[in-house]
Amino acid sequence: MCKSLAHVWSLISIFLVFPVAFRASAEQVMHMEEVVVTASRYEESAPDVPAHVTVITKENIEHSPSTTIPDLLKLYEGIYVSDIGGNGRNVVVDVRGFGETAPMNTLVLVDGRRVNQPDLSGVDWFQIPLERVEKIEIVRGGRGSVLYGDNATGGTINILTKEGEKPSLDWGFSGGSYGTVRGTVSAGATGGNASAYLSASAMSTDGYRSNSDVRAHDIGMKTTFRGKDVNVDVNAGYHKDRAGLPGALKLSDFARGMSRTDTTHPDDSTDTEDYYFQIAPAFALGSDDYFTIEASYRKRGFQSVASGDWGNFSANSEMRTVALSPRILLRNTFSGFKNHLIAGIDYQESDNEITNDSLFYDTRSIARYDLGKANVGFYMHDELVLSQRLRLSAGYRHDKATFSFEPSAPRSVRRKVDVYTAAANYAFDTKLSAYLSISRSFRYPVLDEFYSFVTNAVVTSLSPQTSDTYEVGIRYALSDAISGHINLFRTDTRDELFFNPFVFRNENLDGATRREGFAVSLTAKASGSTRIECAYAYLDARIRGGGFSGKVIPNVPEHSASFSAIYTPIKGLSVVLNGTYVGERPFISDFENAFDTQESYVVLNSRVRYSWRSLTFFFDVYNLADKTYSGYGSVSSFPAEPAVYPSPKRNFLVGVTAAL
Repeated sequence: MCKSLAHVWSLISIFLVFPVAFRASAEQVMHMEEVVVTASRYEESAPDVPAHVTVITKENIEHSPSTTIPDLLKLYEGIYVSDIGGNGRNVVVDVRGFGETAPMNTLVLVDGRRVNQPDLSGVDWFQIPLERVEKIEIVRGGRGSVLYGDNATGGTINILTKEGEKPSLDWGFSGGSYGTVRGTVSAGATGGNASAYLSASAMSTDGYRSNSDVRAHDIGMKTTFRGKDVNVDVNAGYHKDRAGLPGALKLSDFARGMSRTDTTHPDDSTDTEDYYFQIAPAFALGSDDYFTIEASYRKRGFQSVASGDWGNFSANSEMRTVALSPRILLRNTFSGFKNHLIAGIDYQESDNEITNDSLFYDTRSIARYDLGKANVGFYMHDELVLSQRLRLSAGYRHDKATFSFEPSAPRSVRRKVDVYTAAANYAFDTKLSAYLSISRSFRYPVLDEFYSFVTNAVVTSLSPQTSDTYEVGIRYALSDAISGHINLFRTDTRDELFFNPFVFRNENLDGATRREGFAVSLTAKASGSTRIECAYAYLDARIRGGGFSGKVIPNVPEHSASFSAIYTPIKGLSVVLNGTYVGERPFISDFENAFDTQESYVVLNSRVRYSWRSLTFFFDVYNLADKTYSGYGSVSSFPAEPAVYPSPKRNFLVGVTAAL
């Protein structure tokens, strides 16, 4: 790590070791109104969490030109977003530099329900329309592995959907470049102790490139009941879409005269139908104690046609997932100290039926597989409040999974892991607080890392991946108008899972990996009408030992930055300008770092928003400077050659919403 980074480590260590240097009364502790549930599975103030936490509020969402959750996330430090198709359908959200496997190393929840699938499909971001979102909580680092289990190595993102607050009927319509049309409608109602919120949306776009069209429909529902001794939340959703897959363009394709909007994969496509149901009753055991049982069912059908240098495949997959998570929360006082203990069990069982027709280097095979994963995790996490200044926390999880394959020999394999976390959070005064944490996280191989759609074969020798993360951070408020966050971290990973392009299968890396870096964010109110947010992240991600020792992990930029400025000159009118910078990074699959890196780029977006009575009008411009860039790139297998997924040029969206 660079010397400057080491100096920052030393300075923060001094702050942690010598808190006596910051003298303030015990009552003058840092306090903010932001409340989060992700970090501990119960509500607590964001500054009390010993982790790098970001809360994206409803106001942030309304003033952003982002139309999808990934577009919104890329404005925050340490999060790199790649839109592979340029249409928002196939998106990789990378927290803390996991590159190609980022979808399996970032845990995503919706109202606390796991949405990561136990296969390579990762998170279907199209299933979560931005219009349904109340706020988003981001907890970086592996802390979430103890509380939620698999996939939380880079971080945990919890998307909280809207509830019915009052009788309402809202609608919206927008249209823009590439034949994009979108319509939304939602209704809310309350009565007594109950509320309901229902939303629906439809979207159609031809996309920036040939064969990048998308047609999508969504329906979502959330009902709540708040009684004296019992609360019940019920959530449900339905999603259906059809999308083209334009694929990558090689440098040789451009040399042959192809344009950035062309495709060499005119027949590749996906069809998805997905629905879920969740119920979560919570029973009061006392004034502050609760017993909760979350239960959910999800069914996802997926059809895909894909091609490459190796040939092509046509797959039909249907996955059913059942989950049950009972837990207990006890808030007590021992010897004058407040104590919060949460303990529970997470059980999930998934069954995936696959029919696949593969043509692999002139060899055709048709296979029918029934793949399954059943895992159970036992966890407990305790937080001890020693004073208004100092909080200590620790947790442990034992998790085990059984993977089944039919037909195959062996027909099943078992894997188990033990992970932990320990942390301290100290508030020096109203302006400054610091935290220190250690955590071990993990991820299991997903079903189609064991099974290959390309070769129609099962490899059962894969081991779970484990990571140790060490981090320290400072939250500061220089004044009422200026606040920020500094975080430094190191993550060491063993048995990292990756796709080996030389043998067309997934493997455990023979060397360890290390990701270390820091992130800085700053929020400033320049005046009563202007708000500025900016962030920078440095990340050194390298392989240590083995055949790729010393190489940079593919698709992980060393430098990234973002900013957002909101100007409100008069009541009802706001002007927003935001931008992201992504530095150079190796192409996907270039573990040898043999090719030139992907180019860095800067993208600017803007929104003008005006509210008049019940109507709100907006005009968005994306890629304001008309930058020619590619957010994602890979190395083709044979012959080895860089290829890129071109990103859209300047485009726009205009729309109106109404609250009736």
